[in-house]
Amino acid sequence: MSAQTPSPSPEHFFEAATSYQRSAALKAAVELELFTAVGEGSRDARSIAERCRASERGVRILADFLVIHGFLTKDEGGYALTQDSAFFLDRRSPAYMGGTLEFLLAPSLLKGFEDLAGAVRQGGTVFDDGGTVSVENPVWVKFARAMAPMAAPAAGQLPPLVGAQTEGKFKVLDIAAGHGLYGLAFARHNPEAEVVALDWPAVLEVAKENAKKVGAEGRYSTIEGDAFGAEFGGGYDVVLLTNFLHHFDPPTCEQLLRKVRASLNEGGAAVTLEFVPNEDRVTPPLSAAFSLTMLAGTPGGDAYTYPELERMFANAGFSSSEAHQLQASPQQAIVSRKG
Repeated sequence: MSAQTPSPSPEHFFEAATSYQRSAALKAAVELELFTAVGEGSRDARSIAERCRASERGVRILADFLVIHGFLTKDEGGYALTQDSAFFLDRRSPAYMGGTLEFLLAPSLLKGFEDLAGAVRQGGTVFDDGGTVSVENPVWVKFARAMAPMAAPAAGQLPPLVGAQTEGKFKVLDIAAGHGLYGLAFARHNPEAEVVALDWPAVLEVAKENAKKVGAEGRYSTIEGDAFGAEFGGGYDVVLLTNFLHHFDPPTCEQLLRKVRASLNEGGAAVTLEFVPNEDRVTPPLSAAFSLTMLAGTPGGDAYTYPELERMFANAGFSSSEAHQLQASPQQAIVSRKG
């Protein structure tokens, strides 16, 4: 007897249509410090409500919603953190990432999805100013302040990928530096390394704050402006392109990569950090779905496959490229050599 074909169900449709509620619930829980309250030992709705200075009814409904969607567990009326929530959403955790919502749910980013059909029709953001790549867009200050916890695990893995020296003269250019953590990873790896950070002036203030925190301010200089118009100088051993190329179309990327190559010493390397989908463009899901973010927010950006990135670097004159999957990160690092 053959198995019956499941009847059509609208469940998947309703889940998608109401998925905005998940991000709203997560944002509310972070704002109320609900995960921290549970981590501290508040278990029932009443005690959590007291800790969060909220109504018991409101906390009960929100906490149950978070259980339904895998952020909390519930047993006999008591709530507990999942392993992921304890690691990333309890403010006491050194890996706390709740602050990233300030960028990930920023109104200027969400705005790009208000007319997604329009973006699909024209193949890019509907905003005439260029969306997230507009000149001195203030969202990147928010990015610099909010996203450092997400960057930290990946940053420390970059210096060994290029065989960066642990002592002696070593010069790094950090393009679109943001919070500066990627360049500062090289400064911490080598106490003699010099780092030059390029970004908009307001963003660089955040990077300089972080350089001071790690005691590298004396070896940290800046270039104000955009990567296409600013003069890089030369003599770099490494140029960092972290979460940058996906904002632009391939010809624009290749234009920049030729400039990057010219700034490198012979044998130097460009290190690109990206969400890299497989060639089917639907796996892995997180990296592949990033293309939609670029469609909504940029005129021509995309999540590029490794062959596409490799081809861009080859067209710009780099002799070789190799991909490295980073630990505890959905992103890959592409190391491209100037031969």
